[in-house]
Amino acid sequence: MEKTSFEAEISEGRRFEFGKNWRRFISTLSDERILTAERSTVEIMGTRNLEGKSFLDIGSGSGLFSLVARRLGASVCSFDFDPISVACTRELKSRYFPNDPGWTVQKGSVLEKDFLESLGSFDVVYSWGVLHHTGDMWTAIENAACRTKEKGIFFIAIYNDQGYKSVLWKNVKKIYCSGLLGKTVVLGVFVPYFFFLELIHSAVSGKNRFSAYKTKRGMSFIRDCFDWLGGFPFEVASVREVCDFLQARGFSLKNVKATRGRGNNQFVFVRKPRDEKTVGELNGKTVP
Repeated sequence: MEKTSFEAEISEGRRFEFGKNWRRFISTLSDERILTAERSTVEIMGTRNLEGKSFLDIGSGSGLFSLVARRLGASVCSFDFDPISVACTRELKSRYFPNDPGWTVQKGSVLEKDFLESLGSFDVVYSWGVLHHTGDMWTAIENAACRTKEKGIFFIAIYNDQGYKSVLWKNVKKIYCSGLLGKTVVLGVFVPYFFFLELIHSAVSGKNRFSAYKTKRGMSFIRDCFDWLGGFPFEVASVREVCDFLQARGFSLKNVKATRGRGNNQFVFVRKPRDEKTVGELNGKTVP
């Protein structure tokens, strides 16, 4: 049987199997994690009322944030390129919203423009930590942005550009995805490194960082370690690059949560009406 493009990329060491990681994550998903994810989403979006709104989750992964959007009242369309991630999202839908016509789950790619256009436009387009893993990040950002209605919200998280450090991490991820030996070496070196780093931070701060980790977005420390180490393809961008790119395409920045280290910069943009001029301002937000 001929391999799919996804299977070929995995076997050739060009892609990390995010779905397998998410499958392990949802086996431990609790009501507490769901509420935490809901709070984090509401905080950065600035609203908890999505009643009557349409929500597109690009790269739905575990399905957790599609679930959050549905709980907040939105009609949800979820899709992912990874078939196991699609299965994970469908599993959460069957657990919490069985037979619900207000939440659809599909397999698809953000790089497939015809597929995206078939979905229509949405009040909220959400893609957290996904578009930099497509192998063509700027095309992915542009394609995703085009699915946002006028005055709609475009919420994305993109890996921060750390210069030479990002180049080093890209090589680590390539080694991880190269095969069993590469994966074993990377895990053997970096899992202890991350673990002891968290221990040191816990000792210095006097807080248990492992227990506190899930309070960020309802996520899992160990699952995020695997996601970070194996997450390939891998691209990065500065806050300024993302803002300039989207402002040139008719978006204004509503909120930004930036990091100066490893991790994601989070952006909430609003698509301007076509007759409104795009100006080089950031609505009072300070951009690094």
